[in-house]
Amino acid sequence: MAMQYAREFIPETALPRARAPLLQHLVEIYASETNKTAAVWSELADDQLEFRPHARSSSVREILAHQLLSERRFFAEFIGFAEPGPEALLPGGQAPGADAYVERLVALARPRLAALAAGDEAFWLGEVPFFDVRRQRIWVFWRRVLHTAHHRAQVGVCLRMLEDRVPPTYGPTADATWAGADPTTTLDAARRQGA
Repeated sequence: MAMQYAREFIPETALPRARAPLLQHLVEIYASETNKTAAVWSELADDQLEFRPHARSSSVREILAHQLLSERRFFAEFIGFAEPGPEALLPGGQAPGADAYVERLVALARPRLAALAAGDEAFWLGEVPFFDVRRQRIWVFWRRVLHTAHHRAQVGVCLRMLEDRVPPTYGPTADATWAGADPTTTLDAARRQGA
């Protein structure tokens, strides 16, 4: 049985077809990573957003805000997508709840799917400024995916420290598993070879 999520924020039916079939994985990976991030954030209770595991660590709220702000920067400044202005990124109010951050994450991600699908090979292989160096757009995209996974893991660790549920992202967790889940936790599993 395939991995199942409690909630699908961006369904597969909402994914556009990439202009270049070889690049369809960009659309699918971005939607999948957004779904995973939204699933982890959805486990947060509003009263957990000010939690920080150490005095020098970011609070959960600061991590969520950074994700929304930095993702926009990667796509607008470095990749060159049309993005909403920075003042439209964060949920409104003095102390928005966790669901408001989830809603913003998904609402900002959806329009990016069409932009991801529209790029051809020349677009994605084109070099662009990235901070103080130049990189191909596709490199910047994958750096963004890794950056998102890093911050999602931070929130997962905070959930565990708060004695809360950590949902599956790439496989089962101590809180969620299913028939057919086969995590690689033994030498025998690591020795397996495929076709």
